[in-house]
Amino acid sequence: MIKKIITLFKIGRTLALSDALGVIYKVHKPPAFIRFIFNLLSIRFSKKKVDNSKLSDEEKLCNSIQQMGTSFIKLGQFLSTRPDIIGDKLSSQLEKLQDRVPPFSKEQAIETLKNNIGIDNYNLVINFGDPVAAASIAQVHKAQINDNGVIKDVAIKILRPNIKKIFNEQIEALMLFAYIIESLVKNSKRLRLVEVVFLLKQITNHEMDLRFEAAAANEYLENTKNDSGFKVPKIYWNFTSEEVMTLDWIDGVSIREKDKLIEKNIDIKAIASEVIQHFLRHAVRDGFFHADMHQGNLFVNENGQIVPVDFGIMGRIDKINRKFLAEILYGFIKRDYKKVAEVHILAGLVPKNTQVESLSQALRSIGEPIFGQKVKDISGGKLLKQLFEITDKFNMQTQPQLLMLQKTMVVVEGVARKLNPDTNIWETSRPVLEKWLKETKDPITNFSDTIKDTAEALKRMPELPELMDKANQALTYLAGGQIPEKSNSYSAFKEKQLELKSFRNQSIIGLIAVVFLGLIVF
Repeated sequence: MIKKIITLFKIGRTLALSDALGVIYKVHKPPAFIRFIFNLLSIRFSKKKVDNSKLSDEEKLCNSIQQMGTSFIKLGQFLSTRPDIIGDKLSSQLEKLQDRVPPFSKEQAIETLKNNIGIDNYNLVINFGDPVAAASIAQVHKAQINDNGVIKDVAIKILRPNIKKIFNEQIEALMLFAYIIESLVKNSKRLRLVEVVFLLKQITNHEMDLRFEAAAANEYLENTKNDSGFKVPKIYWNFTSEEVMTLDWIDGVSIREKDKLIEKNIDIKAIASEVIQHFLRHAVRDGFFHADMHQGNLFVNENGQIVPVDFGIMGRIDKINRKFLAEILYGFIKRDYKKVAEVHILAGLVPKNTQVESLSQALRSIGEPIFGQKVKDISGGKLLKQLFEITDKFNMQTQPQLLMLQKTMVVVEGVARKLNPDTNIWETSRPVLEKWLKETKDPITNFSDTIKDTAEALKRMPELPELMDKANQALTYLAGGQIPEKSNSYSAFKEKQLELKSFRNQSIIGLIAVVFLGLIVF
């Protein structure tokens, strides 16, 4: 526990000397004693200070967080999804946080590669290059492999040395800090700070096992291999392990580089529509979608195909909720609010005794103002957010998986509109939803559902079903923002709370003993 306190002191000192606190204070005023502690920690013993006066608040905040390392980068990214805790303004600032840090040495990367895939497989790796991208948890190298006599260009993702140890030490210290705040500031208990930090620990530790990401990419590839205009890189399992992931190298242009796409005569309007359609197709057809589809994770290759990367965060939706989602979105497109209300009741998403007319009227209050806007300003993601808020009044239990989808939909729509500001979200979505709803009502399709369900496990990597289940569980927690009571993670969380409580009691007893001895001596 002493080590945690020392780590916490170092973190507090780094945070106090950064620009992050000043930006946070503008948005969220902490208690006076917290400010006093950080003022003490911010006392400088040298006059060196970088002039950041020309930077915006967002840039100051993001630069400070990046300088503070892995734990803060991950915490910042996680909190950007929780405006209920930090407020909309700060949340929007943290969304700009880019996960970029200096690379570690090529020699260290090679050592990790050898230790993980074995010397025989390492000898099949050719032209292992310098890092081409570096993030807080891992970095990527371009290389070639001899795959059964065929030379293939690949990207090799390698975890940072000792990253798990460093991250878990820092996150344990942050959890102690969260517990101290919860114990001293009554109003902070409603924010469940300890649970938020614990949840971040669970999710990031799953992310630091690259087999999870590899298994997700493999399933995503199987689901989408026949999708025209969409290509998921192939995973090479002989060159993949807990700390290493090897997949096809992508020669393409990032979707954020709009001018380069235009130079290559790529139809950016078509790409904008396809991004939305592919996302919806994967969500309603497969129930498995990329939940981190920001601009940096999407490329367009020489064939004009959209190529996603970074499969650390994926969303999963069960069949009932997929049908529910498609019916709702299509109902809003048709402005059939009564049908949407009936779907809610039939699916058991609201109590059976809910009046169709009352729910329909509430849904109309969402839909009509939206359809009063220009078509290009209508957001399906924001509509779902409003829907979840209003149906909460009818005792609807919102599924965490749908919250993740809603958040991703907002990002996807943003990507599409940056490519083409006039993208018509509803007209783009309509053919995908119509096709899926028609197929689900087709008796031949319904008859084959049982066979498909039996074969569902084959779509996952057979070597890693347990790992994937755990990863999906962690990502569900991320979407819902809390830990379900009937789970192993909840039990671990309760044990951690007891440990922190025991430390608090021991600290109080120790402090009393020091004071008592002081009175005796002096």
